[in-house]
Amino acid sequence: MREMMKFLKDEEGQGMVEYGLIIGLIAVAVIAALGIMGPKVAALFNKVNETLPS
Repeated sequence: MREMMKFLKDEEGQGMVEYGLIIGLIAVAVIAALGIMGPKVAALFNKVNETLPS
């Protein structure tokens, strides 16, 4: 019974879960930003490509 209580009170992996959640939220924010800014960035690169001599 003591071993079971010791296992349930163990919080060693809690920090890793929090870091995982933070990384997941950052990934979602980056994907959203790319979704919003993607067409503008693509248009900018196309404009630069058209103005450069081949």
